[in-house]
Amino acid sequence: MRTAIIHDVKTRLLAADSPGAVEEAAAALARGELVAFPTDTVYGLSAGHEHVRKLYGAKDRPKEKRIPVLLSDIGNLDASAIVTPVARALAQRFWPGPLTIVLVAPRRGTLAFRVPDHPLARRLIAASGGGLPVTSANRSGEPDPCTAEEVIAQLDGRIALVLDGGRTPGGVSSTVVDCTTDQVKILRQGAISEAEIDEVLATVA
Repeated sequence: MRTAIIHDVKTRLLAADSPGAVEEAAAALARGELVAFPTDTVYGLSAGHEHVRKLYGAKDRPKEKRIPVLLSDIGNLDASAIVTPVARALAQRFWPGPLTIVLVAPRRGTLAFRVPDHPLARRLIAASGGGLPVTSANRSGEPDPCTAEEVIAQLDGRIALVLDGGRTPGGVSSTVVDCTTDQVKILRQGAISEAEIDEVLATVA
């Protein structure tokens, strides 16, 4: 089932390096507005934790698909989830970077977490409390955007603000691993290879 909403938002494009841009974006998120910004992989789209449902409407995203959480720092993970030894080893090796780790989050079931290797993204997340629900800034089923213009092409009128930080350096989605148990499962192959994951797993007793 998809959420049907009326889209009549005036989408603003704001240069990420303009004075006060990050603070303005954080304030917009605090007001419940949707904000797109560059990460180390593709452009992400976020809402404050209390307004996650708006992400589904803007993207036409199926309700059964959970929204990952991006963290500003690896130190925020322990306060967000039950961290297994394997998950900790992977986070220490690949964060910040294109690895998404699925863990059990108390009172919220399973959630995916990542620390992006992009200073602008981490500054915005830190300014918003250290963690934000973030998904790719595209319409569901459409290509992931690597530029602000590509975000506008898909989401103009559906979101409040796009922080334009130029083309994203990665352009490849993160690898997703399920670490809810000590038996790691790769749910999506992305920027980090299975061989790189296995190399870390071999070091964990």
